[in-house]
Order: sequence, then C-alpha cells, then structure tokens
Amino acid sequence: MAITVSTFGDFRGQRVDQFRLVSDSGVTVDIIGYGVVVRDWRVPVAGGERSVVLGFDSFDAYPAHSPHFGSLAGRVANRVKDASFTLDGTTYKLPPNAGNLQLHGGEDGLGRQVWSAQVDNANNAVRFTHFSPDGAMGYPGNVNFAATYSLLGNRLRLELTATTDRATPISLVQHQYFNLGTTDTVLDHTIQVNSSAYTELGDDLAPTGAILPSRGTIYDLRNPRTMRDANGAPVDYDMGLVLDTGRRTADPIATVVSPDKDLTLKLWSDRPGVQVYNSVWTDIPVPGLGGKSYKKHSGFCLEDQALADAVHNPHFPNVIYSPERPYGHWCEIEIA
Repeated sequence: MAITVSTFGDFRGQRVDQFRLVSDSGVTVDIIGYGVVVRDWRVPVAGGERSVVLGFDSFDAYPAHSPHFGSLAGRVANRVKDASFTLDGTTYKLPPNAGNLQLHGGEDGLGRQVWSAQVDNANNAVRFTHFSPDGAMGYPGNVNFAATYSLLGNRLRLELTATTDRATPISLVQHQYFNLGTTDTVLDHTIQVNSSAYTELGDDLAPTGAILPSRGTIYDLRNPRTMRDANGAPVDYDMGLVLDTGRRTADPIATVVSPDKDLTLKLWSDRPGVQVYNSVWTDIPVPGLGGKSYKKHSGFCLEDQALADAVHNPHFPNVIYSPERPYGHWCEIEIA
C-alpha cells in the first residue's frame, strides 16, 4: 500500500507534511516532518484498533504544548550539566532550557525543526534529512542528520545516521510517549527492562557520574512489575538505566504489557542505555488525540540512548563523533 502524504501544518513559513504508513497487518503510523514526530500509531485489537501514543490532532499544539511527544530529540538527548561542555580545549556554552541544564538539544533542537523527507514505497519507509549548521544550539560542526522510519507488520524500525565535518557530541533519541491501554494513566502497565544498574542523579537531575546497582530499588525492572509500589501508590520514573553488557541485540531490551493484556510492546536497540519516564511532569492544557486529557502518568517513554551527560563523564560510552567516526543508531518497536 502506497504511503499517503498530506499537508498537516505550517511552522515558521515551512510546510509540515504528514506521511501515513500502513502495514499488511493493519497497523497505521502517522509521521510528520516537524521533529520527525510519530503523531499517531494505531494497532488492531479485538473489535477495532487502538491508538497507542500521545499526540495532537492539529499541528499548532506541537510547538505550543508538546513535551517532545513522538519526536527525535538532539543534537544531544537528555540533560547536559551546566549547559556547557569542553572539547579539544574549547568550552562550548549551550542555551539552557531546563534550569541550568540543556535538555534534548535546547529550545530549537532537532525535535523542533522541519526535516525534509523522501518516500520509499518499496520498503514502506520514509527517509527524513536535516542539515544542522555549525553553532546550532551552541554545538560545533556542520552535521547532516538522517532518520529512516520503516513499518513492517507490527514493527516500526528507526535508523539514524549523522555525519559531521568536525568533532562534536551527538546522541539522538526517539521520544515516543506510549499508552497501550484504555485508561488515563499507564500505572497499571507491566514493565520489564534488562538492566541491573542506573546512573545516579544529583539535585539538578544531571548524572553524578556514579553507576549504581538497581537491586532493591524501584529502578530494578528485571522482573515485570507495574508502576505502583507495594501499597498501590504511583511510582515516578525519570531515570537512566544502564543496559546489561554482553547482551544480544537480537533480544528485546524492554517489554511492556497493557493492563488488559491485549497489547505487548517490545523494544530492541543498539544503545547502551534507556531512559524510563512515566510522564512525571506532564500537564497539557489542551486536548490530545481524540480529545484525550494528558496529565501526570498519562504515558511512558522508553528512550534508548547513550548515557546522559556523557560529555562530562569520560567513563561513559563515547558520544563524540567526527568525520572519521560517523554516528549510527537503530531501534525497533513492536506492538502487537
């Protein structure tokens, strides 16, 4: 089935197109050029279909109200301490947008840019590209980014690449907010992640550099659990988990099951970490998809990525890329 393209909105004088991918299993995924946002994702269930992501029905709500719903975040995902870093003897000051931190590449990061797109009907895929000039959001280097989403059956694959003309940090992330169920919160979803450690956070919510064992903490998700404590109270998740080393990338890093057990999400990735977030800070003042209300705990994110603030922690996996070391990253998400 051919990918359908329509005009969804306008951002700073640039047309924002929507690309609708439909698979042979009946899954429909709508992606817009603004921020490469997965705007809606509908999966067949008994009696019809279910929308499984948070988003908006109209474009204007995205730049005004979206907390990265469905977007690609970067150039550097997650938090950069003190909104600065030093590379090859030069200190780069970044525009802060979360207290004294820069979060997800800043106010005009990749998730708030209109990307170009090329349809690939043969592979049921769309390839998005964006040129980020030297100095964009404070980062050095001219960088050419590419993101290809392809839909096969119930599985959506994302392939990310970037080439730069000088050394620069790059760490991208897909920032889908999921709700696989039919209620307003995700607290009764069952989650399991193949991680036995997490990055400790300081008071500013940036990593301290310590990697701690998760055993005995709320961050131990090796065995399936809901997002509630033993007393049934909500548990807030906004934590970087370190994925087990030596794992096979053929095995999913995370599995989440809806409360009614009608849908199961599985995530595969080549990244060393995943940020688990259950909409701790979400409070959207306008209606979401289908008129839904998005408040605290309305969605969960599984952001496969490099470890946060690696630019200040040289013992974390390296996020500095160069002409000799291009960036590459893939993940797959299956919901069935």
